[in-house]
Amino acid sequence: MGDSEIYDKALADLGERVLNLDDPDEIAYAAAEILGRALGVSRAGYGSIDVANETIIIERDWNMPGVKSLAGTLQFRDYGSYIEDLKRGITVVIPDAETDARTAAGAAALKAISAQSFINMPVTEQGGFVALLYLNHAHAREWRDWEVRLVREVATRTRTAVARRRAEADLRAEQAELRETSERYRLAALATNDAIWDWRMADGHVVWNEALYELFGHKLPTTSAAWWLEHIHPDDRARVDHAIHAIIEGGGTGWNSEYRFRRADGAYAHVFDRGHVLRDEYGAPVRMIGAMLDLTERRRAEDRLRELNADLERQVAQRTLARGRMWQLTPDLMGVLGADGSFEASNPAWQTVLGWSEEDMTTLNWRDLVHPDDIGTSEAAWDNAARRGLPVIHFNNRYRTKTGEWRWLQWVAVPEDGKVYFTARDVTIAKNQADALTASTAELERLWRNSQDMLLVAGFDTKIIAVNPAWTTILGWREDELVGASFMKFIHPDDLTASNEEVTDLSAEGRTTMQFDNRYRAKDGSWIWLSWAVTSTAGQFHGVARDVSAEKARQVELELTQDALRQAQKMEAVGQLTGGIAHDFNNLLGGISGSLEMVERRYAEGRLEGVQRYIASAHDATRRAATLTQRLLAFSRRQTLDAKPIDVNKLIAGMDDLIRRAVGPAITVEVVGAGGLWPTKADASQLESALLNLCINARDAMAPDGGRLTIETANKWLDDRMGRERDLPPGQYVSLCVTDTGCGMPPEVIERAFDPFFTTKPIGQGTGLGLSMIYGFVRQSGGQVRVYSEVGQGTTMCVYLPRFTGKTEDEVAPELLDDVDPGDGQTVLVVDDEPVLRMLITDTLLDNGYQPLEAVDGATALKILESDVRIDLLITDVGLPGGMNGRQVADAARRKRPNLKVLFVTGYAENSVMGNGSLDAGMEVLSKPFPITTLAARIKSLIES
Repeated sequence: MGDSEIYDKALADLGERVLNLDDPDEIAYAAAEILGRALGVSRAGYGSIDVANETIIIERDWNMPGVKSLAGTLQFRDYGSYIEDLKRGITVVIPDAETDARTAAGAAALKAISAQSFINMPVTEQGGFVALLYLNHAHAREWRDWEVRLVREVATRTRTAVARRRAEADLRAEQAELRETSERYRLAALATNDAIWDWRMADGHVVWNEALYELFGHKLPTTSAAWWLEHIHPDDRARVDHAIHAIIEGGGTGWNSEYRFRRADGAYAHVFDRGHVLRDEYGAPVRMIGAMLDLTERRRAEDRLRELNADLERQVAQRTLARGRMWQLTPDLMGVLGADGSFEASNPAWQTVLGWSEEDMTTLNWRDLVHPDDIGTSEAAWDNAARRGLPVIHFNNRYRTKTGEWRWLQWVAVPEDGKVYFTARDVTIAKNQADALTASTAELERLWRNSQDMLLVAGFDTKIIAVNPAWTTILGWREDELVGASFMKFIHPDDLTASNEEVTDLSAEGRTTMQFDNRYRAKDGSWIWLSWAVTSTAGQFHGVARDVSAEKARQVELELTQDALRQAQKMEAVGQLTGGIAHDFNNLLGGISGSLEMVERRYAEGRLEGVQRYIASAHDATRRAATLTQRLLAFSRRQTLDAKPIDVNKLIAGMDDLIRRAVGPAITVEVVGAGGLWPTKADASQLESALLNLCINARDAMAPDGGRLTIETANKWLDDRMGRERDLPPGQYVSLCVTDTGCGMPPEVIERAFDPFFTTKPIGQGTGLGLSMIYGFVRQSGGQVRVYSEVGQGTTMCVYLPRFTGKTEDEVAPELLDDVDPGDGQTVLVVDDEPVLRMLITDTLLDNGYQPLEAVDGATALKILESDVRIDLLITDVGLPGGMNGRQVADAARRKRPNLKVLFVTGYAENSVMGNGSLDAGMEVLSKPFPITTLAARIKSLIES
């Protein structure tokens, strides 16, 4: 039979059984038995609930042969936590107690009572959990939707039938009570709770007891007979009046009648009224005493009972009609087999599925259609059903079609009254799919056994559940040495932290990692690099690992080779840098030494004409050497930067004329300044020099035809990805871009654009230090330079500088001082290990009215600073001998003299000078070489500040 047929038959059987049962316990057992047989479960039963103690009391249950009854009292908590769902009126459906969180802890106890799988359907009355309809099965099974619906429908009908029997019992009790009450009234009318009345014929008055008020709301101890008659329902009034007068006038003594009596609130109550006529010695009526019984609740119960009967009859009729339709329309094969196995009835699906007509079937025995290979198992199933009376569920065999083909059928058969009622479903497609799945599973098993990669199944607790043989091949560990152990114990100590983090991330359901590398310990103690791909599902890790030790070794070898290549490139750059420095400085030193030699010769000869020209040449060579030094320091990012807040738009505007003169009239200059541009912090003069250098490079790239040069500023937010692309941390930046329409650069030129002394210009037209100087300055300022170029399309050079969020100040143009006012005898300590520079600084101090003190190193300077000698200013070189640099001397001095002014003089600004990136108040830096007037001005400015 099909699912729908089983469903309908079970409900029809239930309806027939309960019609002949009065005992609620018998009704409950009948429902359990019908459900158990229909669904083929191990046990079915119905029990009452003690919610306070969380127990179920079972009087009797239905069990399959070999299954022990649960009659008695059971504690829900012994089997899990699902009692909480039952209390809330939720049906509990458990396919497998071992896998459901509500029953996993009590799974062993459930299996012990043949209830590994079960349905618990709570039965409620007036919102309370009072009973439970349950189905148990000894093994795990899936509960289909229609089975759960069937259980719910049976529970509803069982509850209805039990309620009806109880109502009938209540009615019978009420009727018995009515008879008993009538008898008591006859014996002692005054003791009843009925509305007792005493009708006095002489005056027509009727005297009532208190029940008239209590039952019907009329607070009248005495009424007239007419009042009584008026309160009888109009439809009943004539009948009652005629009947009572027939007794009184006909000489009778006893009267009773049912009618409707109007209450004080206007509603009518159904009453049973009876009275006894008292006559005088002549037979004339003098009084009539009686009692009125309120039958309203009984009538309501009878109405409810009639409604229940009508509803049940209607449902039976509907189910009978539905069963007939189902027989005709279902695609499942349905029928009835006689005791000898011949077909006594079959539905139209036999012809649809197998081609056999109803007439064909009446001539056949089931053995005529079964595949020869399935005869043995089919006979065993037939014996269970036809001879032993056991239901057959989910039995499969092959049946022959009329065209000679074979179809797989799945059977459900139930024996009853010497016949076997069955339904069968064509499962050929599902069977073929199952066979394919079995083959696929076998193929997966072969892959598991033969894979050269390590395959792993482990729980979220890191305990290994299964491994394939590749673990033994690669690591040497046997399966029994691995299963049950934590895979973390095999991981290299240096990889544990990263592995723990990866395990934590993967523990979220559905997470996957495609590549994670760590080292596992082999059985021989060696470490093997493994590369993992892992996914997590259903509380387990499923991983594939490949031995990548050889790849790791090659990677290490490649990194060593790359390091050697970088070192070679570095040495090549140093060679280029050294050659360039030697060339330029030899030229500059030649000019200085030659000029000094000519001055010396002229003085020896007493000729002073032309001396000023040689002195000017020496000064010019000195300034050029200082410029070269600044460029080299910028390249190495060690130059001294006077970083201040800058408005880049304002800086560009101040250079507009200079840039236009530098690039010439053949080039159109366009400035696109961003509105609301953020300030940045950098050395303004270095930024001006960098911008001018970029514009000149752009001009040369557009020579000789000219073109368009665009200077553009913008605010830039760099996220993680954009920051990585520009080798910058994420954050806010100000960009300054110079774009030309020149010849552009190929990739190999872009790659070397910032190398020192690299240039594409003809010999004599470029030093190759311009872009390297810009790169060094920008990197030292916390920024980056990027090149975007395409041959024939032009080039864009972009400078990125960090946004400055502090307060900006308007720039004040420095004063150009030729003469400096002398000092007032203040004392200045000069610390420098170079005698010539120390002499020049000392002479400058004396010439400007200051008192100099000298020290050749930090230790000597500290002795002076720790004395009581007055010192107004400390001038110190940064690089000092003896293990203490100039910054350390200044810091030590300030601990004793907190307000001491300090002027650092240095060839480059080391980290030890700048500290955390800025100097303390009262400290300044002066880069060597410097004009004497600049030194004098800086000394006076510091002392007077």
